[in-house]
Amino acid sequence: MTEQTENSSTDATGGGADGSGPQPEPIRFFGTTWVGHDGGYGLRRAGVAAGSLAAAVAGCLVLRFAYQGLALSDVGGFVNMLVVLMFAICSAVAFRKTWESFTRRPTGSASEDSLRSLKAIGFVGTLLAYFFRSLTEAPGEKLHRDEYETARTRHEKRRTPRKPKPKPRPRRK
Repeated sequence: MTEQTENSSTDATGGGADGSGPQPEPIRFFGTTWVGHDGGYGLRRAGVAAGSLAAAVAGCLVLRFAYQGLALSDVGGFVNMLVVLMFAICSAVAFRKTWESFTRRPTGSASEDSLRSLKAIGFVGTLLAYFFRSLTEAPGEKLHRDEYETARTRHEKRRTPRKPKPKPRPRRK
């Protein structure tokens, strides 16, 4: 990283030359370019959108080959229907949970951890959520921006000196 980009990024993020103040949290594939929409932010968003859509299409092709394998093995219509329903439901749940993760922090509860395998099965939904979100912003940018602005506001309030206490009024006798 050059000195010029370091200075421009610290100025854009609100941190001083000494590193004081809150620093923005990097987002996967974007780093801290989401703060000022600089450093190839637009190209990165286009790359994330294209990459996630391409990966979703490739995943659908793999699932199609798996379905054809089931059809060739003649396991029956019921099993075929169950497999299709399972991937459809898992993809829908993965899409919803991924989409929600862009607007709020995960709670870290046991229910979030138990959905990890379901989201892995429904990876197409996760990829589609990344695609649709990257059409408007970096995935998770709104959440990170809100948290960063709140932290900057708190920091500024702490830095500004308080007004001195008013002098006590003289007592009347």
